[in-house]
Amino acid sequence: MQRQQLIQSWLETLFPHLSPVLTPVCADASFRRYFRASLSNADHYIVMDAPPQHEDCRSFIRIAELFAAAGVNVPRVEQQNLESGLLLLTDLGDTTYLGQLDPANAHSLYRDAIDALILIQRASRPGVLEEYDRAMLARELQLFPDWYLTRHLGVELSAEQAGQLQGVFARLLDSNLAQGRVFVHRDFHSRNLMVTAPNPGILDFQDAVYGPITYDLVSLLRDAYIVWDEELVLDWAIRYWEKARRAKLPVADDFAVFYRDFEWMGMQRHLKVLGIFARLHYRDGKSGYLRDMPLVLDYVRATAARYAEFGPLLRLLDELHDRAAGSAPTPLIGT
Repeated sequence: MQRQQLIQSWLETLFPHLSPVLTPVCADASFRRYFRASLSNADHYIVMDAPPQHEDCRSFIRIAELFAAAGVNVPRVEQQNLESGLLLLTDLGDTTYLGQLDPANAHSLYRDAIDALILIQRASRPGVLEEYDRAMLARELQLFPDWYLTRHLGVELSAEQAGQLQGVFARLLDSNLAQGRVFVHRDFHSRNLMVTAPNPGILDFQDAVYGPITYDLVSLLRDAYIVWDEELVLDWAIRYWEKARRAKLPVADDFAVFYRDFEWMGMQRHLKVLGIFARLHYRDGKSGYLRDMPLVLDYVRATAARYAEFGPLLRLLDELHDRAAGSAPTPLIGT
């Protein structure tokens, strides 16, 4: 409530005669919150509330400018109060891809999203964003044993199991880091893409980095919040790959190699996401993400079943889920 009063006072200073009214829009997986500010002249904006002890608005401002220069539709920063952690943004509306997608419009919406992704990637250059390097990718993978296996399933790895898992991680990282590198949004999926004109509007890009080229595509097509038939995913991946090659982006010349890169990048992301969803529940009290665990686990199992290198991971998941189910009083979400 104290933060909301701070926002209200700031808006009244910016718009002293327009009676700004605040309406909560959403909170995300971080400490950020968003409000719609409606003015008496019918104008409206989005206020990003990012408490400075937890978040840094400067990264949002810098990457918004970078992505806008690439030619994609992102919120424009109209006013800023960095000391208080407040930004006044243009409003991209309420219609997310997740709320709008259906079989009739999916091809059109994903085509627009792929075109926007190509624009971002074409603007890429080294030395601008933080490197998505081995250390960062490995820290993300470690969320899986720390939060999903240990905290959520309540199981402890033996020394042998831990060694097997780290071996899988090492092979994953070798594959991920062998890819060409571009600007990476890191959460390019249906909750962060808005149906707008021009389409799509792109949100939640403040953690963008410079890293593997398939990362954002797998975020989009193997989305933790909506699932599509594998034939559709393959079709959209081919369309992206063809456009990326025409744009001279650093994708593999052979589609089979590219698709393997895509799937192995997805494995890294989905293992990380399982850990993040568990952490959001147990540490941050955001239990809604538990509902999305089964789909993410399905992605992990399906990919692991297609590659012999992931056999140890598949066996480990079977062993640990069986052990957790045997000791749990009630079925575990995500098993």
